[in-house]
Amino acid sequence: MSEAPGENPSVVSEQASPGNSSVGLQGGAMRSVPAHLRLWTLVVLGLIADLWSKSWAFSELKPNEPRNFIPGMLDFNLSLNSGALFGMGSGLVWLFIGASLVALVFVLYLFSCSHPKQRVVHLALGLILAGALGNLYDRVAHQYDMVTLKPSADHPEFSLIGTHVPGGKDDSEYIHIRPWWVTGGDRAIPRSELVGDVKRVGVVRDFLKITPQIGGKDIWRWVFNVADVFLVVGVAMLLLSFWFQRPIPDAESKSAATATDS
Repeated sequence: MSEAPGENPSVVSEQASPGNSSVGLQGGAMRSVPAHLRLWTLVVLGLIADLWSKSWAFSELKPNEPRNFIPGMLDFNLSLNSGALFGMGSGLVWLFIGASLVALVFVLYLFSCSHPKQRVVHLALGLILAGALGNLYDRVAHQYDMVTLKPSADHPEFSLIGTHVPGGKDDSEYIHIRPWWVTGGDRAIPRSELVGDVKRVGVVRDFLKITPQIGGKDIWRWVFNVADVFLVVGVAMLLLSFWFQRPIPDAESKSAATATDS
């Protein structure tokens, strides 16, 4: 593997690990062409895979009609998620967009602090970037109206995503919303049953559902997407890399070790 001009891979004055900013400033991954190729190739390919898979799912599949993909393991099941990873924090769209941008900056910082030879770290960061960008694109490009219904004897509190249809004669008492999964027909919801008013939210398109159950209950109840997989795998790779990483010895240490052995 070729190195960027000015790099000498045999001379590293400190342990090369993300978090050691001096390594990044003294000719680390930011100045390595192979390191950039690893990172950005995976980002581009991952982003294409995520956005293409979402586009395919929402154009080819029908809402509320799961399609089996791997028998007993995985279904395709369309869902819109107004929360974060696996539906947490529904409706906090601007908070999630801001958090995503902060995470992107932090990932680039970790890359700049890494050593050119830390290939696993670069691949992990590429997966994280691809996943974060894929879901960030969805939140910005796909906007819907959302209402939250109060809990009742029939159901817990839940959110309904769709298109608000204003202008009805009974708007003072009802909110009319067309759920995203239907092509016609509005649902009139009494305002007394709602928590707050209609909110405009960015959503993430999900379509993967793990189907195995234990004791009649799903072992994983959330619907997710390819970007979520990239995020989870990337973070796991990054943590394992930090856990098992070893210092890269500098030239003086190598010379001392050679002299001792002789």
